[in-house]
Amino acid sequence: MAKEAPADLVEGDVVAGDVHEGELVDVEAPPWSVRWSASTSSAVLRPIHAIGWPRIRWTALVVYLGVLVAIVLTEGVPTGRGAIGIIMMSGLAISRLGRGWRQLGRMVVDWLPFTAVLQFYDHTRGLADGLGIPLHEADILHAEQWLFGGVEPSLWLQQHLYSPMHVYWYDAVVTLIYTTHFLATPILAAVLWLRDRRLWMRYISRVILLSVAGLITYVLFPEAPPWLAARDGLTPSVDRLSPRGWIWLHAENMDDLLGQAQNDGANPVAAMPSLHIAFAALVAIFVATRIRSKWRRLAYLYPVAMGFTLVYTGEHYVLDLVVGVAYAVAAHLVMNRWEARRGRRRSCRYLTPGRTTRTISTNRERPPGADPVLFVTSVAVVSDGAPGACGT
Repeated sequence: MAKEAPADLVEGDVVAGDVHEGELVDVEAPPWSVRWSASTSSAVLRPIHAIGWPRIRWTALVVYLGVLVAIVLTEGVPTGRGAIGIIMMSGLAISRLGRGWRQLGRMVVDWLPFTAVLQFYDHTRGLADGLGIPLHEADILHAEQWLFGGVEPSLWLQQHLYSPMHVYWYDAVVTLIYTTHFLATPILAAVLWLRDRRLWMRYISRVILLSVAGLITYVLFPEAPPWLAARDGLTPSVDRLSPRGWIWLHAENMDDLLGQAQNDGANPVAAMPSLHIAFAALVAIFVATRIRSKWRRLAYLYPVAMGFTLVYTGEHYVLDLVVGVAYAVAAHLVMNRWEARRGRRRSCRYLTPGRTTRTISTNRERPPGADPVLFVTSVAVVSDGAPGACGT
């Protein structure tokens, strides 16, 4: 039987069952258990409330960054997909501290598809072997040579820029550019997720579509990169130079780490298309189309620099780069079209049944925080009997 709360409880105490003001509590439980629950809750919550969740989050972030810097200095830049996934999700979890378990669970669910695609990447070679698909090696080399008048670009660049006996400053630059492949996409995704989840959804949907398209191609068209074709004797020596710049930077441990990651974790015959330049192009497209600075087009220099890096270091043929950029542009355009159709269908829900819409161009900008669907609807011209976008 429920009775009023006992008089010996002071204001602010917590009792079993999350009692609120004016509610009744079951006093059949021993008084000591109620007092223990109240004292325990107070002991846990009072220090947290005294410090404040914002300060706790900032402290956790500082500790997180300190640990991350220590890992980079002692072990090198993480390149393993599992390690990068854990690092990113740990950092994002800090931003959810004090916001409830639902927010934390939402973060995990949001990032599961992204991390699953990265993990699946490493298993594409096994799928190709299981299907009995032959490796494309000599044919793609001959196509590259035909395209450039008998010259293989990777071999030509290494003959003019590479010295086995000396590491130059530009070797360090290309190594750093190559390393950004492992960081640029997840970092941009994390920033967007923290600032605008709708924009993050648009970006991550393109990343997943591009990844799936690339992975399917890797299974159906396994291709050896230039350094592997040279190792198999199809062309004069083309070395794999992507980790070489760490020597110039006096970070030999990172050289070993990146080389080990390439040998153990990556698919060595996942060359067509080049997802290195595809992701770089997608980052550039998304950044250049979302910022309003007059310098925004400089973002397109990123895939250009990545393309030079991949050819010089023997990681990809130029043909791989062309197909990779085409995949990135196609993924962006496909998602643009799908989002436009989805937006038109959603906007029709706010209109009178039986009437159609024709969206006009407008100089009005969506106010911060305004629902984009409602805003688009508010600038639509409603006309009876005119061909409209609803249902198309």
